[in-house]
Amino acid sequence: MAAKTHLPQSPAQAAAPIPVDVDLFDEINQLKKAKNAVILAHYYQDPDIQDIADFVGDSLELARFAQKTSADLILFAGVHFMAEGAKILNPGRKVLLPDLRAGCSLSDSCPPNAFSQFRAKYPNHAVVSYINCSASIKAQSDVICTSSNAVKIVNAIPKDQGIIFAPDRNLGAYVAQQTGRELVLWQGACIVHETFSERKIAALKVQHPDAEVIAHPECEPSLLAKADFIGSTSALLKHVMESEKSIFIVATEEGILHQMKKKAPDKTLIPAPPNHACNCNECPFMKLNTLEKVYLALRDEKPEIIIPEEIRKKALIPLERMLEWSK
Repeated sequence: MAAKTHLPQSPAQAAAPIPVDVDLFDEINQLKKAKNAVILAHYYQDPDIQDIADFVGDSLELARFAQKTSADLILFAGVHFMAEGAKILNPGRKVLLPDLRAGCSLSDSCPPNAFSQFRAKYPNHAVVSYINCSASIKAQSDVICTSSNAVKIVNAIPKDQGIIFAPDRNLGAYVAQQTGRELVLWQGACIVHETFSERKIAALKVQHPDAEVIAHPECEPSLLAKADFIGSTSALLKHVMESEKSIFIVATEEGILHQMKKKAPDKTLIPAPPNHACNCNECPFMKLNTLEKVYLALRDEKPEIIIPEEIRKKALIPLERMLEWSK
């Protein structure tokens, strides 16, 4: 039995309209207090959502916060697998996602049945799954990792133990390079991180020769080879804050630029351009969440994340193992 996926809301779930004179920031803050609710937001969310959130972070930071929260109601402003993670860790609490259609191309690239067949080809391998996967994939894993701790997690596994790494082939290739381990890679990828144009980044470097190229390890290996710094979303933010450099070409979803500008206002930040004339460096799934949907979700306490208990219990083991190994 698979966990519920990101399906569009049915007409029966349609919310009552928002009065035109409502101050959404004020109303959301009042609802949080009245319902003992907490809002968790990923760095890739719109600036307004980041600003109203109680905690903003990357996948590892958000998982840690979700594990410790005492709130009765958790609203996760992110994508479906993130809200699932909060529910896996908090079965007794109601977990909301502002828009159930907020999925993830990387998670979707790893269907549970196909992955089960893939695993069967390597029966003696441990399964390390990137947190950007469904609850059903987590339930088939031995340990979860994030881009922040993937190298540490793989290094914690005995060197004579074979490893399947899923679902991101780019992060897996980076981890294999950093650890010297031979990993069996599931061939999944993120549509945003695979769209950055090396040619356009090279042109930007000509225009800004003192700029550092900083990149998320979900980017393709050929782009990472040209990066000056590679790290998770939180690591990129920390690097911009602490680096002596003043100009950065940022190769990850551009939602992180909001926090970078807030915490390093003296730095010049250039979003890495995509291959095409589009907003492909924005995650279309992350941007499905809006301040209005956050308000409606808190007001109506839906859409709610529901995970079958059998899958939740299986997924909890590798997720807790990651949190323990990451201390």
